[in-house]
Amino acid sequence: MKYILIFFIFYNALYAKQDYTLTLHKPFNSVLYAVTQNYDDTISAIGYSNQYKQGSTSRTYTSAFDYLENASQNLFGKKSFLVTLKKDGGIKYERFANINDFNEMLSILKTPQNGYFVGGYTFNGSLLLAKLDPLGHLLFARKFGTKNYDRMNNLIPLSDGGVLAVGSSTTSRDTYDPMFRTGLGLNDIFLTRFDKNGKMLWSKKYGTQYDDRGIDAVEAYDGSIVVIASTTYDKHHDVTLMRIGENGNKIWLEHFKLDIFIQPKKIIKLHDNNFLTVLSQKNNIGKKQIRLIKFDLQKNILVDNTIHTYYESELSDIKEYANSTFIAVGQTRDHYNTDALVMVLDNRLEMLCQEHFGGKNVDLFNGVTILRNSNAIAVGLTIPNGSQVKNMYMAKLQSNCSAIPFKIQQHSGKTSLHVNLYQALIHTFSKEIAKKQINIKKDLSISFIESKLLFHAGVYQLNNYQKNFLKEISKKLIPFLKHHKKEIEGLEIIGHTSSEWESTPFDTGYKKNMQLSLKRAYSVVSYLFDLQDTKTKHYLTSLLKASGYSYAKKVIKNNREDKKDSRRIVIKIIPR
Repeated sequence: MKYILIFFIFYNALYAKQDYTLTLHKPFNSVLYAVTQNYDDTISAIGYSNQYKQGSTSRTYTSAFDYLENASQNLFGKKSFLVTLKKDGGIKYERFANINDFNEMLSILKTPQNGYFVGGYTFNGSLLLAKLDPLGHLLFARKFGTKNYDRMNNLIPLSDGGVLAVGSSTTSRDTYDPMFRTGLGLNDIFLTRFDKNGKMLWSKKYGTQYDDRGIDAVEAYDGSIVVIASTTYDKHHDVTLMRIGENGNKIWLEHFKLDIFIQPKKIIKLHDNNFLTVLSQKNNIGKKQIRLIKFDLQKNILVDNTIHTYYESELSDIKEYANSTFIAVGQTRDHYNTDALVMVLDNRLEMLCQEHFGGKNVDLFNGVTILRNSNAIAVGLTIPNGSQVKNMYMAKLQSNCSAIPFKIQQHSGKTSLHVNLYQALIHTFSKEIAKKQINIKKDLSISFIESKLLFHAGVYQLNNYQKNFLKEISKKLIPFLKHHKKEIEGLEIIGHTSSEWESTPFDTGYKKNMQLSLKRAYSVVSYLFDLQDTKTKHYLTSLLKASGYSYAKKVIKNNREDKKDSRRIVIKIIPR
């Protein structure tokens, strides 16, 4: 009971962040890697949390080694963690894995009994497979692997109810080791298959004389398994694709030697029984970009698309909607911070929208799953500004990249800050909403939607109608900001463009659109600023920010870009 009370004291509450994300506070480092939906529509996520002794203890340690010996029983230290949220976002239960050795679970799969398979590894080099009941209680745990250092990257479901562990193993030098297969390099691809009861069916290694690491795998419609791996040598990072039979025997292997830095991140099977792999590759200026390749069971490439983003971007997980579009999550980095990244792609692997989530420090998403109501939920980590502690991080997402608020009752009994501000915005601008001049979303963004408020192609100067509208709306917006100044941190003016720019090359068109979107934002900021008296101008200097998104968030209607509606301005309120 004492530890439960301590947990809730430090847990402190779940709270909605700036972009409707949810942070689960723990006293020490904690991260979520994967997420699934339960049959009762609750949500479960897996990761780890560090636990340390707090308060006084009856035992005094005279040696650091005595303390480490005690800690090695994993009463404290890094422990696998399962959290299940109720439908309203509150915690239903949370579990720490009662397994010796520090351990970290990376993957969670549903069982037909509404329980879970979870997979990970210990920090002494063993691999872990555990089966949990519907309440997260441990049914069994299997430690497995070689006598060398092993690492799991993913656990995938199989059609017979079993699972396949995908990872890597430090190469053995002992030819009498029954695990030894081919490779004399630093690491080999390591695959282990279990049946639905946790019985190991086979465990095999694959590799070259170089450093080979199993990244991910997926089961094909015929029961064979397609594996994606990385091979590293002489500062090269290449990609290996391999297809094996149900017994682990190789059917084919394809090694792609490339002159660019490239790393595999994920592979999934598509509704049409083809496959999609997510890669991270560096462009000609050294920034990581996203590459997506669709291929069939015979290695034929069907689609190969690289998504160029302004910042360095990587995807860590991707899922396919029923309509063959995709939602993907990961991270995007500039020189100053890391934001969690959400993208939605069409069936040709072209980006429909993207959104960045997070504050001024580090935020990222590790995993995503699509819910039965066609929304999605992503999990990862956040390091708040001014902190060094990793916290568990979650967001509910729509197929337009926007977030949905978690309906969480605050400990004070008050509604969330977001809800207060959103309702106040709706009330303040009810006339403009009724006239269909603006649209206000729950993320506190005000989009100009009336056709007279949109820009013509290539234009950034404000016309008289836009100026008159800004003059009138500022008479409501400025008092609103002042009235809620204790709750508001900033006001961001965001310029947007459509994607065309005559017949210029892609790079040139993107940069010109970026410049145009910034000019549109600056025109609005400048005009709003000039309307105010001196005192208000000084107040606005602490709030105003101009941003340009180029055509990254173009308006999509009926699966096509609405170029006219994309040339718009969005005003976004940033809460504290």
